[in-house]
Amino acid sequence: MTGIAGILDGKALAAQLHIELTQQIETLQPQIGRPPSLAVLMVGDNPASLSYVGGKERACEKVGIASVGKHLPTETTQLELEKLIHEFNQDETVDGILLQLPLPNHLDAVGLLSQINPDKDVDGLHPLNLGRLVRGEVGLRSCTPAGIMRLLAAYEIDPTGKNAAIIGRSTLVGKPLALMMLNANATVTVAHSRTQDLGRSPQRRYSDCSRRTAQPGDSRYGNARCDRN
Repeated sequence: MTGIAGILDGKALAAQLHIELTQQIETLQPQIGRPPSLAVLMVGDNPASLSYVGGKERACEKVGIASVGKHLPTETTQLELEKLIHEFNQDETVDGILLQLPLPNHLDAVGLLSQINPDKDVDGLHPLNLGRLVRGEVGLRSCTPAGIMRLLAAYEIDPTGKNAAIIGRSTLVGKPLALMMLNANATVTVAHSRTQDLGRSPQRRYSDCSRRTAQPGDSRYGNARCDRN
């Protein structure tokens, strides 16, 4: 494989998108009579989640989105969360709902995500939105994979015909990204915790684009490594 591989920096693109979103919201707000709003549900005190939610709230404030945060105690029950989700589903002033993961062990995340109105499911994890992704149909997409695809587009990197190695198979990042890359005509290899001898894997060694699904707060989070050629 010829060409120069490097890390694509998402910070500059994020700053550009903040400006574009601010302008779009300034135009939209007079039309709907209010700012668009995002409801964030978080249960417990996971440090990474606290940091991530704080970042989302700051980003909302920066571009003019109203953030309706609900920080709930660890002992919150499944029924209590379902009730809150249903309230946000019915609330016409709430445009998006985000259930921050991971949840405490006693809660059924899959069941709760299925309760969210698919049209308000900003993480794209409702079964309907995941199904639309599998079929290549229009729908809400998981934010981090969608951001990676936007980053590739910003660098004018066309995945068509390229080999893409994705390290991680989570429902939130790894699997959706693999599907997005397939939909963009890349040849995709997914490695994970049970992959043997990853460093010597020919798919990994000769990949044109790789994405490590790091955790929020990791300095590598939101970056992709790609060969431009």
